[in-house]
Amino acid sequence: MDSAREIENLLYTYAERIDAGDFDGVADLFAHGRIHGQDDPPPAAVFEGRDAVRRLYGASTRLYPDTGTPRTKHHNTNARIVVDDDAGTASARSNFLVTQATDELSLQVVVTGHYDDTFHRVDGAWRFDTRTMHVDQAGDLSHHLLF
Repeated sequence: MDSAREIENLLYTYAERIDAGDFDGVADLFAHGRIHGQDDPPPAAVFEGRDAVRRLYGASTRLYPDTGTPRTKHHNTNARIVVDDDAGTASARSNFLVTQATDELSLQVVVTGHYDDTFHRVDGAWRFDTRTMHVDQAGDLSHHLLF
């Protein structure tokens, strides 16, 4: 499998794990990386490493007891991936759209945006380095987020 496809699969794995409520699995994806929600964030807004990323999702994303999931579907599209195989680095920009339906919320789009990601190769495998999440449009997030 080529590097761009491996990286694309990382993007999709993130979406699958968060929709499954697998915050440990999401955190594993960032064991060698970090997440933040803006360019050049202050230190308190950078969640670096597995434990910090796990705390971020546990403190921010609502899980429903009957399913153990956030009842969402993350759609990741339009990935533009640039790979430097010799350096073991890559970058990607992709769009996301999150739909949600709960007992109280009819099926709807709750947020759209884009990810700016960088990657590096660790022990021969591609890993997230940095994910910057940009919200472009927000709908009713009261059933998705805990704040």
